[in-house]
Amino acid sequence: MAYDDSLSFLHFAPTRVVFGAGALSEAGLELDRLGVSRAVIVTDAVIAEKTDLVAKLKASLGARCAGVFAGAVPDSGLHIVDAGAAAARQAGADSLVSLGGGSAIDTAKGMAVVLTEGGSLIDHQGFQNLTRRQTPHVSIPTTHGTGSEVTRYAVIKDHEERHKLLFGDFHLIPDVAILDPALTVGMPPVIAAGTTLDALTHAIEGAHSLQRNPIADALAIHAVRLIRRWLPRAMSAPRDLAARGQLLLASTMAGTAFDNAQVGLVHAIAHSVGARHGVHHGLANAIALPHVIRFNAPDAADVYAELARAAGVTAATSDEEATEALAVDVAAVAKAAGLPSRYRDVGVPESDLEAIAELAITDGSIVYNPRMAMDPALVLEVLRAAW
Repeated sequence: MAYDDSLSFLHFAPTRVVFGAGALSEAGLELDRLGVSRAVIVTDAVIAEKTDLVAKLKASLGARCAGVFAGAVPDSGLHIVDAGAAAARQAGADSLVSLGGGSAIDTAKGMAVVLTEGGSLIDHQGFQNLTRRQTPHVSIPTTHGTGSEVTRYAVIKDHEERHKLLFGDFHLIPDVAILDPALTVGMPPVIAAGTTLDALTHAIEGAHSLQRNPIADALAIHAVRLIRRWLPRAMSAPRDLAARGQLLLASTMAGTAFDNAQVGLVHAIAHSVGARHGVHHGLANAIALPHVIRFNAPDAADVYAELARAAGVTAATSDEEATEALAVDVAAVAKAAGLPSRYRDVGVPESDLEAIAELAITDGSIVYNPRMAMDPALVLEVLRAAW
């Protein structure tokens, strides 16, 4: 997958990033910089009811806080986005501040569209359909995994059809990402591990994508390096802000990488498994990733070898040996973090694998996979290996 003189690409990363322990206190100032004054906080019930993060954010916003919408849930749905937008409109909101994991951030992205464009979110499904700036959005992740704080994508589930819808538009990218490592220390270990493996998947798929570019490569490779170095420390010492901060940076770097380079078969499978069986997205990625690396090896071994060297997991002389070393190490990292390694272990029945494969080939991520995979028989091959 070496570059040649035909290389041509667009790399776009407009989000202002504010990093540091205690950076949550900057939220009010960032709204001032954006020229807005009535922000609704978008979060989930756990954060709102079980932590003091919303109170701290309200203190930063002061009179700029127009209300709180705590309706975000894992696999956020169309009905939730529409309800949130209605609540924000009633509060007279001119901006949104998302606080939480990828679902809260994606919910706010969808709300921003409905607030600006009207109607229901389903009316705006697709890619690059928006023609103007959407409602200003400050994103504050509390996990180090999704990268949604810097991407143009929102994944919203149609709960009636059991299908995940992908919205993609440059106008969806948050204006500001506030990265505060202190906000991530309260994650349960399984969520911390799952979200970090999500970031690792973003980095690896961004590097092997058919739309890869040298700038995205640099971000993806360094994200792999950081995750491989700091995840074990974060798991053994959850309150270590240095480790948490490096993983948070890795997540944002990987998010920027895949936002420009796209992802591939791992995400097509994970979206489908998640839609049909509610498996956490990061966990669904972690299970598929080693098997997709092996599937893609004939077309991307040179990329995987570079990633293996960045992760420090191989002294192999051939690209093929390094690729296998990377696949083995990815599985080992997930296992060491306490994650299940098989879809059977997370409630996916073998009888549904064919339906998952059929759904996966309709996912937009699959077209960027380095090896042609738009055949349900090929996807089923990977699913059986991961089951």
